[in-house]
Amino acid sequence: NWFISLLRRQKPDAIYVHQEPYGLSSFQLCLANYLTDNKPIGFYAAQNILKAYPFPIRQLEQWVFRRSSFAFPVTQGALEVLRAKGYRHAAEVLPLAIDFSLYHPAPEPKSEQRARLGISRDKFVMGYVGRLVEEKGLNTLFEALDQLKGVAWELVLIGSGPFERMLRQKAEKINLGNSSVRFIGYVPHEETPRWLRAFDILVLPSETRDNWKEQFGRVLVEAMACGTPVIGSSSGEIPNVIQATGGGRIFPEHDATALAQNLNLLVRSPEMLQSLEYQGQRSVAELYDQKRLVRRFASVIDDVISSRNKVDAPAS
Repeated sequence: NWFISLLRRQKPDAIYVHQEPYGLSSFQLCLANYLTDNKPIGFYAAQNILKAYPFPIRQLEQWVFRRSSFAFPVTQGALEVLRAKGYRHAAEVLPLAIDFSLYHPAPEPKSEQRARLGISRDKFVMGYVGRLVEEKGLNTLFEALDQLKGVAWELVLIGSGPFERMLRQKAEKINLGNSSVRFIGYVPHEETPRWLRAFDILVLPSETRDNWKEQFGRVLVEAMACGTPVIGSSSGEIPNVIQATGGGRIFPEHDATALAQNLNLLVRSPEMLQSLEYQGQRSVAELYDQKRLVRRFASVIDDVISSRNKVDAPAS
């Protein structure tokens, strides 16, 4: 077994598996650890919907739970799912970190950023970044556009997916007037911040399905790090991220009227937009800083190793 050979060569003090506990590699590493030095071992978890897996996946996951000493769920919802499934050992909610060397405000005015990207300088610019699929709530967003009154706006959609054709048809039916909808398509990850900085607001209107709800909404944090406020639906982790940062507003998923009301409010309140921008950027820098999260990660593992050493220490 390659994992057994690896552990015997490296002799780690602890092992972290960056995989869900139901993954085959998680089980293989736990088994290899059990058959060698049996060091503290832990895993990553992002699943935020309680799912019943068939045999033998469910049994393998339960075995991993029993043999693991720590876990790093990325959200409170993921932690609750772990507990509901029977995981009883140490766990620390550790959100995904942001690379602030990539995601940060631009030094030049928004008008200059937009000029380089071909975006309107004098319109209220809404942005969406992600897959163009139905569960992302883009139907609701397009319904809300029809309710934006007395303002010239531009919607910029970044991403691709099977829902694009239908969205283009919807865009043709909207009474645009001086407004516009632009489909940018795929943008490389390292170029996304340029677009995020150019938006007045980022919209993430995700809608829960039986087998899916928004696990984190990473683009929300990325937008706020770039100095762009957000509007998000009540799906999954979105409201928790927005409430924790204070960098945006929340509307009930599927509710186009509520989304339009929030957009109309922000269009007419530059002071509120500026306040959300400041609060979101400041909170993201505190909550999602990579160095701070690494220290929390190391602290949990150090505590687990220390506790194991105390248990294993011979009585004096």
